[in-house]
Amino acid sequence: METVFLRTLYVLFFIEVGSRCIHIEGVTRNPDAAWVTQQARNLSMADELDGVCFLIRDRDSKYTASFDEVFRTEGARVLKTPVRAPKANAFAERFVRTIRAEVFDLVLVTGRRHLIKVLSEYEVHYNSHRPHRGLDLQAPATIGVFSMPKPIRQIERRELLGGLISEYHGVAA
Repeated sequence: METVFLRTLYVLFFIEVGSRCIHIEGVTRNPDAAWVTQQARNLSMADELDGVCFLIRDRDSKYTASFDEVFRTEGARVLKTPVRAPKANAFAERFVRTIRAEVFDLVLVTGRRHLIKVLSEYEVHYNSHRPHRGLDLQAPATIGVFSMPKPIRQIERRELLGGLISEYHGVAA
């Protein structure tokens, strides 16, 4: 991610393929093996790795044996994508394309704190409100939740990211 001051920021995220739920783990200017491993530990300590069977990752040198070991100790098998095969990690590539089109093509990021704020707001929207075609137009957090349709007068609009995204919620009568 490039800022308006032409500084590159790197974002580490994880996506659950089954539910499409994303986890933004960190933003840094200088990702290295120690930082990436610590982010994986943070994810593990937050009990976000329960039930994870596989981790699919690319072959970047930042992902060392200690990074892989965090997932192995949680019972996950680490799979590396083939060299120069972006389609092998299509879900992650699709998320990057989605967030670029919906947010970063329209927002000028000024720095690390601003990027973290934008990402955290979008993460909540993506997981709780954004419909996904692969999930029958449900959001990851609403899978299996049944809600009654509301009359139009009982629907309220809420703006996110300065009006860039709108969410609609039912209000009490």
